[in-house]
Amino acid sequence: MESFDYHIQSLLLAHLSHYVLIGKLMMLVSGFDVFKGLLPVAILWSLWFSQEDRQKRRELVIAALASGLVSLLLGRALAHYLPFRVRPMYDPNLHLTFPMTGALGDNLRFWSSFPSDHAMIWTSIAIGILLMSRPLGILALLHCFLIICLPRVYLGLHYPTDILAGALIGIVVTLILTRERPRKWFAVPVIRLTESYPAWAYTTAFLVCFELATMFNEPRELMQTVIHAL
Repeated sequence: MESFDYHIQSLLLAHLSHYVLIGKLMMLVSGFDVFKGLLPVAILWSLWFSQEDRQKRRELVIAALASGLVSLLLGRALAHYLPFRVRPMYDPNLHLTFPMTGALGDNLRFWSSFPSDHAMIWTSIAIGILLMSRPLGILALLHCFLIICLPRVYLGLHYPTDILAGALIGIVVTLILTRERPRKWFAVPVIRLTESYPAWAYTTAFLVCFELATMFNEPRELMQTVIHAL
């Protein structure tokens, strides 16, 4: 696994390091949480208001959102309880120089690299979109790979196997939650609440989608600060 990771990352650094603009764009994109999550969340909203097979599609939208939320929680839990894996940018044994080395200080030094929660969340949601619309699903998967996952490998935030494991877990989560029986169990009551209390429902949906697009970064930082202060 380590040789596979090293081979992929050394190839990326060797080929992409010649293109200064690409490296700078990847550094910018990696820090733009809204930019990373905005497209898939916007696609889900467009699918929600589609009139084609409305009931089933709305159930799948809710299931896709639920998959993303479950993947976020599962990713944090796995990173906490699995053996710690230092991020590539902090590993001197690799003898690789990543573009972000030194730029983040020690902000992520004590955050385990495995698995990638970014890959889990956005692959999970992209697969949910794919189940509703093949063209939009392919767009979401390309966005997940090119805008979210690839920069994190190139910049040394994750190993390729972190991304692959995260993506695989995200796919499994979505395939479970979008099955008809579990989907109807939690999605149908949510749709009924939306129809009964649209103002409160859409306000809550907006807040949840915004936080999901930013991966709940500010609440997580606030929680960590409080926990460390106690």
